[in-house]
Amino acid sequence: MQKNVGKFGFSDKRGRTPTSVDPYLQEHSLKEPALCQGCKAIYRNKRWQWEPREVEEMRNDPGVTEVTCPACQKIAGHDPEGIFTLQGDYLWQHEQEIRNLLNNEAERVLAKNPISKIMQVNKTKDGLVIETTEQKLAEHLGRILNRAHSGELQVSWSQSPRVCRVTWERWE
Repeated sequence: MQKNVGKFGFSDKRGRTPTSVDPYLQEHSLKEPALCQGCKAIYRNKRWQWEPREVEEMRNDPGVTEVTCPACQKIAGHDPEGIFTLQGDYLWQHEQEIRNLLNNEAERVLAKNPISKIMQVNKTKDGLVIETTEQKLAEHLGRILNRAHSGELQVSWSQSPRVCRVTWERWE
């Protein structure tokens, strides 16, 4: 059973105040080692890790617990924490370059934090909408894109529901 727990601490031990609530984080540590059935992320030393080379060995180990990581649960439940919207004529003129930049950065972030993923990318008549499993990933992708291609970047945070909305526009 999962309970709403703070993202940066499971209690107010030593005066820490949870900065956000994530219903997908477990209240207690999982039995280690654990392997996500979906994305093959590994839970070890009380954190999720991305070690693709170790997955085959772990599949054959009877001591490994199979679970579903919080990111895969968010994807299955379609519960994005970040929504990144890209708009403008410039987007369509440089669409492939922008997509490559964002995909490469998302892969780099995934290597450090396998819970931070792009859930899906939707093409609309107005632009692209990228949904992420973590709020910070949407903000990070927006800042990377703005640094590389300029434009107008807006970031807004809401606590209920816990979503970061990022909008990037460039019309020239």
